[in-house]
Amino acid sequence: MATIAISLCGEGRGHATRICALVEKLEQYHEIRVYTSDDGYHFLQDKFFEGHPRVKVLKIPGITFQYSGGHLDVIRTIKTGLDYNAKEIGALVDWLIRDLETYRVSLAVTDFEPGLPRAAARYGIPLISVDHQHFLLAYELDALPQLLQWHAWFIGNAVWMYVSEASETIISAFFRPKLRSGWEHVIQVGPLLRHEIISKVPRDDGYVLSYLRRHTPWSMIEILADCGLPVKVYGLGERASIGKLSFQPIDEYQFAEDLAHCRAVVSAAGNQLIGEALHLGKPMFVLPEKAHGEQSTNSYFLRDTKCGDFEYLEQVTLCQVKSFLDNLEQYKVPLSKMVGRMDGTQTVVEIIQRWIYQHESNS
Repeated sequence: MATIAISLCGEGRGHATRICALVEKLEQYHEIRVYTSDDGYHFLQDKFFEGHPRVKVLKIPGITFQYSGGHLDVIRTIKTGLDYNAKEIGALVDWLIRDLETYRVSLAVTDFEPGLPRAAARYGIPLISVDHQHFLLAYELDALPQLLQWHAWFIGNAVWMYVSEASETIISAFFRPKLRSGWEHVIQVGPLLRHEIISKVPRDDGYVLSYLRRHTPWSMIEILADCGLPVKVYGLGERASIGKLSFQPIDEYQFAEDLAHCRAVVSAAGNQLIGEALHLGKPMFVLPEKAHGEQSTNSYFLRDTKCGDFEYLEQVTLCQVKSFLDNLEQYKVPLSKMVGRMDGTQTVVEIIQRWIYQHESNS
């Protein structure tokens, strides 16, 4: 048995659900120390608080997306990241090194968090990078519109701020384009799916599931309320229902249940949720923000699978949503090729186990 340190970006729940799947497997064999912030901390602390004696979730400072007028503000987000690197990361790395020493950590794993990679390098243990964001650097994206290719180049430079060097780089994505020259060493896996997802038997109970980001404009709520089907909305907190539209409390077990039993998904365009929906055979209409290049890229690749479609959140209309829901049959055959085939968790676990064995053999 070894001790593993895992860090992750705390923004949203995509990183946390990915790491949750990994911890569920690894805690059978090892002690796990998890470092994260904000949404990620609350999600994982709730999940592993009781009945998981080998897992400890610790809160650290982290970077969050910045919004202005309800829209993602890329410049403010970048500035926040630079301020974080200048003012907070030094003290965080020092603290992490002390923690690694105290608990004699053998291996570090990071999902797009900048502190632990620096601490692992100074402490002298292997680091495995498991995230989605490295696709910006490693994947051939020539099929995307020019603006998104430029965004991938621009934001891809920021990925270096998080993980400049890893013993192993793993990209978790529902899409697998060709790797760029110089990135052939990267390992590609599907989304990492937690037990609540892979244990479900899908069925169609006639409602739409919607997961929306906190800053979703009210006009999108009105569209969903008028779409013609019952809608269960997650991500905005509990509120009074609007006709057939109900707002659900944060409950990951119920969310997985509702995802498995919905007719279709209308949601933000995160890689993790898209992977979960495809695994369960659910057609998707996703709503990337124009300024959010990663989600826009996910949306283009979703359309390419023919398992769903998209429109920018700022431009979507009721007519488009109704058209999607009226034509779900067209996605049935492409989805049949995806159902039950998305989970990349076991591959990542085997890589981690191999690195632990190598490290301990050399110690």
